[in-house]
Amino acid sequence: MAARSYSLAPWPRVSVIIPTLNEARNLPHVFGALPSGIYEIIIVDGHSVDGTLAVAHDLRPDARIVMQTRSGKGNALACGCAAATGDVIAMIDADGSTDAGEIPGFVSALLDGADFAKGTRFVRDGGSEDITRLRSLGNRTLTGMVNLLYGTRYTDLCYGFNVFWRKHLPVLGFNATTTLSAGTSGCTWGDGFEIETLINIRIAAAGLAVTEVPSFERSRIYGVSNLSAYSDGIRVLGTILHERFIVPHRGRRFPARRLATRMSGAPSHRQAYVADQSWAGSDSSVGLDEDRTGSTVRQTQLEDLAPGPAPEGAGQ
Repeated sequence: MAARSYSLAPWPRVSVIIPTLNEARNLPHVFGALPSGIYEIIIVDGHSVDGTLAVAHDLRPDARIVMQTRSGKGNALACGCAAATGDVIAMIDADGSTDAGEIPGFVSALLDGADFAKGTRFVRDGGSEDITRLRSLGNRTLTGMVNLLYGTRYTDLCYGFNVFWRKHLPVLGFNATTTLSAGTSGCTWGDGFEIETLINIRIAAAGLAVTEVPSFERSRIYGVSNLSAYSDGIRVLGTILHERFIVPHRGRRFPARRLATRMSGAPSHRQAYVADQSWAGSDSSVGLDEDRTGSTVRQTQLEDLAPGPAPEGAGQ
């Protein structure tokens, strides 16, 4: 068979953001699935009391630890994004439900032209062993509402596996700095599980090129989820209506410029030619912190993206 040749492009530096709240027993599994060659790991902790930070430090001394300024997953992601310095931001969960080994497929979608790669459980090659019938029905209903109101063609609205170019971070309008007054409790709007919906709506409003990437969601390994189908569903509904009818639409475009769906069985040219790709910071990096710009970054090969050996204790 004749040798196939493809144009080679440097791979970007990927910052992986992992929000944690009492996830000490799950972190060995999550870290064990991470591809090697990741530029930085950012643990955003909600003041865990089970030794999560100690476990994170023992398993990955190179991981950066950031403490939340408020409460809720949305705030954790905002804090992590504010701390990220890579070219690309990848958001995964700390409970083992999202497979960090899928990150290279998301990054490949960006290199093929997407501004934002969002995971979906409801297309071929995707799936979930965790979602209940009630949550699935609610997700499909809310997804249909967003598609109707915003002109999108999403298949999964409420899934948190997202990977995107960091230069598009301003589109999301995150606020990581405001703190709540003494005695105030609970999640402020946008700080809870409605964050996935908020992100998907704002990237549509900005007209970003979006690719949906099939992803398989597993059940939480240890612990109990803080997700409430009813109360979080109400927050998601409120987010959809607020963003569409209350938030000023100046400079906002509907529908999104493009939505593509990638099937894992049909790799792009960048996925097909893995041996000679590189994951490195390049001189064309956009918006990096000044103290990182001149640093030397190892020219990691794409073959390094295979999941590394699991840390001691993983899978036990």
